[in-house]
Amino acid sequence: MTGNVPDSLIPYDEIVQEALRAVVGRVLGSVADSGGNLPGGHHFYITFKTHAPGVDIPQRLIDRFPDEMTIVLQHRFWDLKVDDNRFSVGLSFNQVPAMLNIPFSAITGFHDPAVNFELRFQAADGGDEPEPQHDEAENDEPPAKPVEDGSNVVSVDFKRKK
Repeated sequence: MTGNVPDSLIPYDEIVQEALRAVVGRVLGSVADSGGNLPGGHHFYITFKTHAPGVDIPQRLIDRFPDEMTIVLQHRFWDLKVDDNRFSVGLSFNQVPAMLNIPFSAITGFHDPAVNFELRFQAADGGDEPEPQHDEAENDEPPAKPVEDGSNVVSVDFKRKK
């Protein structure tokens, strides 16, 4: 058996990424269907590319987070709406309300610290560059400490041969 693996003509990595992003949509959809009530101690950190196609957020947030930003859905959010391709939510940043419209394709991370469940996605435009550092989310209460046992963490990072 040789170490050479032929390039696939089937885009498995894209198919898996799309399926895992659908998990995020299903979770957010169930919260939206319940009137925005998060069950138990569940809350979500959602990281997304601010310049991805279809992202619609206030310019002041783009100026502050020019590449990527993380939002927290926990105590203070409103008007959560979810469809097959995107979600929208109202959040407050430094006491200023804002509506954010985010396509699932822009999401690079989803984390529920209550159960230490995490999904990471390839950035569609990131290539092999390391993720830049960004400021922490300021739209909610201080974050709860995640459980450090590593359970329920799913990380998908397919690299294509160049």
